[in-house]
Amino acid sequence: MTNLLFKELNPQQQQAVTFVNGPSVILAGAGSGKTRVLVYKVLNLILNHKISPKSIIMITFTNKAASEMKGRILRQLPTDVGNLGFIGTFHSLCLMILRAHGRKIGLDPNSIIYDEDDQIQLVKNILQEKDIKRYSPFYFLNRISAAKNQLITPDRYLKLFSDHMAASTCEVYESYENELKKNHAVDFDDLIMKTAQLFIRDPQVLEQYQNKYVHILVDEFQDTNYSQYVLVKLLGQKNKNVTVVGDFSQSIYSWRGADIQNLEKFSEDFPDTKLFYLEQNYRSTQSILDFAYSVISKNQSHPILNLFTKNKRGEEIILKELENEEYEAFFIASEIKSYTVPYSSIAVLYRTNAQSRIIEESFLNYGIPYVLVGGTRFYERKEVKDVLSYLRLLINPNDTVSKDRVVKIGKKRWFAFRDFYTKKKSDLRNLSTDELMEYIFDATGYLQLYDLEAEEDYARLENIKELKSVAVRFPVLSEFLEQVALVESEYSEGEKKNKSMDGVRMMTLHQAKGLEFPIVFISGVEEGILPHSRSIDDLFQLEEERRLFYVGITRAKEKLYITSARRRFIFGRRNETAKSRFIQEDTSPWEV
Repeated sequence: MTNLLFKELNPQQQQAVTFVNGPSVILAGAGSGKTRVLVYKVLNLILNHKISPKSIIMITFTNKAASEMKGRILRQLPTDVGNLGFIGTFHSLCLMILRAHGRKIGLDPNSIIYDEDDQIQLVKNILQEKDIKRYSPFYFLNRISAAKNQLITPDRYLKLFSDHMAASTCEVYESYENELKKNHAVDFDDLIMKTAQLFIRDPQVLEQYQNKYVHILVDEFQDTNYSQYVLVKLLGQKNKNVTVVGDFSQSIYSWRGADIQNLEKFSEDFPDTKLFYLEQNYRSTQSILDFAYSVISKNQSHPILNLFTKNKRGEEIILKELENEEYEAFFIASEIKSYTVPYSSIAVLYRTNAQSRIIEESFLNYGIPYVLVGGTRFYERKEVKDVLSYLRLLINPNDTVSKDRVVKIGKKRWFAFRDFYTKKKSDLRNLSTDELMEYIFDATGYLQLYDLEAEEDYARLENIKELKSVAVRFPVLSEFLEQVALVESEYSEGEKKNKSMDGVRMMTLHQAKGLEFPIVFISGVEEGILPHSRSIDDLFQLEEERRLFYVGITRAKEKLYITSARRRFIFGRRNETAKSRFIQEDTSPWEV
């Protein structure tokens, strides 16, 4: 079995797999076979070193990844070997531990887990009770989540934060925790935070799990936050047989607490750490890898892997600059139409969800089926439907569906809208669609529901601004609503025809991580979009934007298109744009 095991591994993979005793960091580049290495390391421990399967734990970030790894391991193990110790996510591991020992820190072992909707409703109730109106529930939940990821409890919050909203956040956080306790509930951040607290407060329980899990393997370590890092450190500090796998260049989740420094910090906390580099790529052509390196090598704050492949050189990258976003969308659609491959083997990636609107409409015009991965069609997004409901009521005040939706947004906003309609009723025909939108926002304070500092809220505001760009193109409200209705009907017709789901995959660059496609388009590679306007003045965020672009590039296996527009409707205005600095740094020629 030993020889058969290692025949499938390249020399670098073999070195990582055969290192058994002590801590190790495996820096695994995109497409370098890190899953294979993790699987074979477990097989090596069990089959060649006779390590009990029950003493091995593998931690992943998704249940899908855990299921895949478990299946690959079990298929190569004899049936009499016994059960594996644990393969799953941080959350599922912590839930198991808290169910067994939660009482030791005052936690009901039968606590229910609140999902996002439960959390939002809970915070809404708290904000109403405390008469806090300026910020949305999302704003406070984001700050509470960030605190929990740093293991910061309400009683320590004001000692560490002193900004203008710290006192209000602390007050909401404290009430939120009291309500969770009263309801015998926890949220997902609690699962990790409370497990770390349990280990810190009860050394006997910690030692029990340290003895139980002698070998620890953690995937996607660059995506861990502080609380997850502490959990791994506590579990591994006795035996020190901890293997973490990650890639600095694929760290793209700082906005949700991931800390790229955890990969470096690990070597400091485990001084004898052995480093392994996986740089042979099995996914992409060398042309794509060279282009990816030319982009990511400009980052200065972290190590860079220089990937190579035994695959063919492949076609050169197509860099295409179009006149505007409509030409860009139609270029993408026409190129896709020229291929005879299944649509599902093609992906269109973009920085923000708002960018999907024009591409969706182009695909509908060309009859190209598509699937929005991890997203919602533009005109079906909550904030877009909210604004459309307000506008429909201006045309038809008897529209009960729109009225019900607007009332649910808030009764005070409904009354404010009704007063606005009564005052402006006779003048509505003289106002353009985008002007009407602005009047509605002013009258109802709708935009105040969203906070610019919260990532999710900012994305919603971008969608509203993209809707305003459509409004500028259709200044007559009735014609605007007719256009929206036509697109929505094409959504429905496209779904009827495409029951097989063989559609082009459309998604943000963040959602693309972990996926691969023979043909990839990355659209809107312009200053202010990629890199995003919010990151341009911050070196740390700018490097993360470059890593995000790198992740998109390395999704491509055979063919890669990079597109931009010279002029783009952004937030209702036609603006001149500049190609992204990430492209200008490269010397490759652009097609115009």
